[in-house]
Amino acid sequence: MHVVKTPVSLIGLSLSLVIFIAACGQSDGDNTSEKSNAPAPVATEAAALPESAEGMARAFLKELVEIDTTQSTGNTTVAAEAMARHLRTAGFDEEDIHILGPTPDRGNLVVRYRGRDNGRKALLLLAHIDVVEADPADWTMDPFTFVEEDGYFYGRGTTDDKDEAAIHIANLIHMKREGFQPDRDIVVALTADEESGDHNGVAWLLEHHPELIDAEYALNEGGGGAKKDGVRVFNGVQASEKVFQSYTLEVTNPGGHSSLPVKVNAIYQLADALIRIRDHDFPVSLNEITRAWLERSAPLEEGERATAMRNVLKSPPDPAAVEYLSKIPFYNSRLRTTCVATLLDGGHAENALPQRATANVNCRVLPGASIDEVKRTLERVIDSDEVLVTPVAVAKPSPPSPLSAEVLGPIEATTEAMWPGVPVIPLMSTGATDSLYLRNAGIPVYGVSGLFNDIDDNRAHGQNERINIEAYYEGQEFLYRLTKALTRSDVL
Repeated sequence: MHVVKTPVSLIGLSLSLVIFIAACGQSDGDNTSEKSNAPAPVATEAAALPESAEGMARAFLKELVEIDTTQSTGNTTVAAEAMARHLRTAGFDEEDIHILGPTPDRGNLVVRYRGRDNGRKALLLLAHIDVVEADPADWTMDPFTFVEEDGYFYGRGTTDDKDEAAIHIANLIHMKREGFQPDRDIVVALTADEESGDHNGVAWLLEHHPELIDAEYALNEGGGGAKKDGVRVFNGVQASEKVFQSYTLEVTNPGGHSSLPVKVNAIYQLADALIRIRDHDFPVSLNEITRAWLERSAPLEEGERATAMRNVLKSPPDPAAVEYLSKIPFYNSRLRTTCVATLLDGGHAENALPQRATANVNCRVLPGASIDEVKRTLERVIDSDEVLVTPVAVAKPSPPSPLSAEVLGPIEATTEAMWPGVPVIPLMSTGATDSLYLRNAGIPVYGVSGLFNDIDDNRAHGQNERINIEAYYEGQEFLYRLTKALTRSDVL
């Protein structure tokens, strides 16, 4: 493993550009291979493992990318078994390797690295091995063929989230080769259906096999390093996330002939309701995570933006600062609950007055805020008994993870050792991850990887997904060091 130490200047770098990590050499001929449409066979033996930790990380990522794990045509069990074979080859006991799930094609892998039995609960390292759909017609290469080109690894899942899955397995084997003995167990869980599907692996494991993944705390995706113009800006730690909640707005009407229009029109009524929602701002509400984010991010900015970030921390927040930051979507989404219209449907014929009009309004609710109160707020804002507001599904709130020195300290120390001067910044995700299930089960989760992505080139879920090769190996080194630091007090 190698470490690159690069002093950086952080002045003038704009965090408003960060739509944060969702994710977070020459070709050797791998890009010429063909991928079969048939599911990969489950082999009984694995090839000899590469000698180096980096070699394993590359080989495992290639293998995972070339196994289709999409919801429509893929199979996560095949991917789980592929990684389990490497663990068996490395000498892990069969009793510590589990492949299990609700259906034959949605398997999860859980492996336990045994530490000293001193009463400390395990450290859980989590990564999902399912990926979003990828149509080869939309790519300039086969999304399920691993390609190494121009300093990048290409393929579906290279940033979300097979990169971390491959790294965790490679690091676990590397530590076993070294004879590393942690002061607690280390558990790696590679799970299914994070992106979509009916069998979310983390939720299923918590319900059916909680003893396998019970931990004091966990590391997951959701954070990571941000780089701008080749300069490392910060290493982010996701410690909370907003709550996903959609509502259906519906207006019904007797309708009639379009040649005899009336003012009471279902489409007009719905449009009026949506305009009112557009013009409403939920109040600013900061929590431990967003306060720490603003405090640590403000020094990276300059001028009016830096001043606004500091002034919004006042109690009460400065109105001018709130107005300034609210105009920038990246900041606005982290200051308050947001609701926005995303789908629209109305009418049944071009020559008839509409009998029904509906819209979907998607809200991202601050952690700790009342979901019921959000619904009541929408109803008050709409101010019409003719518009019915109905939740689409039951929300899944989750509490923030505490910014404890026990976890944040090793993250900061490891970051400083590898990239002097790069700050560690706590984050609240505006999207959602599997961390919510663990947090609701009482297991704090921290989204951190040390994988630095260009903030202007985030390809997770998109075309030609890729990860910088140097950043991949540095992220592997970071997670290797951090895992050791969190499981032995004498390694920092």
